Amino acid sequence: MKVAYMKEKMHIEVRDDAQIPEPKEGEVLVKIEACGICGSDVHFYKDGRVGDVMAPEDFVLGHEVAGVVTKVGEGVKDLKEGDRVALEPGYPCGKCEYCMSGRYNLCPDVVFFADPPVEGALKEYVAHPAQMCFKLPENMTTEEGALIEPLAVGLHATGLGNVGLGDEVLILGGGCIGLVTLLSAKARGASKIVVVDLYEKRLNMAKQLGATDVIQAGTENVEERIGELFNGKGADIVFETAGAIPTIQQTPYFVKKGGTIVLVGMAAESMAEYNFSQAMKKEITIKTVFRYRNLYPTAIAAVSSGSIDVKQIVTHRFTFDESDKAFRTVVEDAKNVIKGVIQF
Repeated sequence: MKVAYMKEKMHIEVRDDAQIPEPKEGEVLVKIEACGICGSDVHFYKDGRVGDVMAPEDFVLGHEVAGVVTKVGEGVKDLKEGDRVALEPGYPCGKCEYCMSGRYNLCPDVVFFADPPVEGALKEYVAHPAQMCFKLPENMTTEEGALIEPLAVGLHATGLGNVGLGDEVLILGGGCIGLVTLLSAKARGASKIVVVDLYEKRLNMAKQLGATDVIQAGTENVEERIGELFNGKGADIVFETAGAIPTIQQTPYFVKKGGTIVLVGMAAESMAEYNFSQAMKKEITIKTVFRYRNLYPTAIAAVSSGSIDVKQIVTHRFTFDESDKAFRTVVEDAKNVIKGVIQF
């Protein structure tokens, strides 16, 4: 089978030198049909690392994937050959205190696609635990199935933020995760959703997806505009999805007294300064997001029912043989790429 190997920074090579895996007990073999290009994958491709984690030689990227079951391992009863599935990329131990309490995203022994040394799923076939493969309804494509992974992040973020009917929301960052957070907040009934970003294409997409207002951080005074839009009080919930130190540091200034901050984006470096005095005098709640949990069925149902139209965020599509071009485009044309998907 073909596999896309990252040979070094800014270079992926597709080779057909790998054996198709055999599904073990409790696993299914999936022929991958779509793989989204995630920010963490891009960091590995561009920098050869994410934070302190280095990419090994011949590393395989990709964790936002969906495809078709082609073989079923022993003991699998809920899936059959021909089923189209979205793959939740992490599978936990199932035994620790976090797994037993339902917070399996915090499992210290979780195995996650494209988290070194574990290979990613940018390959023609993947053997994966059946319990982490979720059947797609007939009215959903496998491209939409691949987008369930980032959507689950947005749903988890808005769930932790307790977004409800009538809430006023501010989202700092209009990339893929910012936009799925927007979609999730809208689905939960937020009455006002303001998105801040530097790139016009992202802001235009945010308006298309239902943002009530957008702020161009490069040309507008962000603080003044937020003051105007939220009547000088600040937002009920502020989501930081850019993973940038300056926007993380802005969050306590933009949230309402008694409001909530949800930190979704992860900065590449440690943050030296955060105004906790500003946070404390407002008596705000600060929450952090690490992936998601127990949300694939909810996300699939939301897309299938039409409550959330996630496919709108895809701006660029590539073939599997164009994997290097796909990642290079995302890096070099960041202002125009919102979501890239590799189709097999």
